[in-house]
Amino acid sequence: MDVDSWPIVDDSSCDTVSIMWGLTAFNRTTPASRKVGMDIVENLGSWERRFKSTWLAHLEREGEPDWGLYKGPRNTVAPSGTGVDLSRSRLVLLTTAGGYLRDSQEPFDAANLRGDPSVRLFPTSTPLQDLAFAHDHYDHASVDADPQVAVPLRHLEAMVSKGVVGELAPMVISVSGYQPDLRRVVDELIPAVLSAVDWEPVDSVLLVPA
Repeated sequence: MDVDSWPIVDDSSCDTVSIMWGLTAFNRTTPASRKVGMDIVENLGSWERRFKSTWLAHLEREGEPDWGLYKGPRNTVAPSGTGVDLSRSRLVLLTTAGGYLRDSQEPFDAANLRGDPSVRLFPTSTPLQDLAFAHDHYDHASVDADPQVAVPLRHLEAMVSKGVVGELAPMVISVSGYQPDLRRVVDELIPAVLSAVDWEPVDSVLLVPA
């Protein structure tokens, strides 16, 4: 499917697409301070000016968002790259469901209508019952019943044991998928995600959107 044709109409869509663009476009041979080889959001300056004068201005004035005013980005260049053999690759899990360790990590600021661009890391060996989810913009019924809907750790371990995936990176990267401000996604969230994968080489990323 053409990325440009994806509907971007409310909370979690815009950041998920942008994260995907950032992760598929970056150069793996350079450090975290690298620049990607393409624009994550084309014409970001124009998008930001419209965002500030419409959606953000309404939020600051009224204290609540009007999604009718929100216009997502329209990229024209699709990311591309060389495929990988999953059976020989180290895979890192990236989830946008707002997952965190219930007893030892601060939850995401789910009530912040401008989004929380921070990152949480936790081991892939984490028991599922140790996870909690701070995200106010999706129905939690499924993830509460089975956290693997958003964080499929045991499923991925089974795929490793069957040789479908070579190995898992030792840490999960968790973010909040509600990110209406694409400037913060580009300048804060994506660099934080890339820094998280810099410390240990990975060959592939599984993005599980909320």
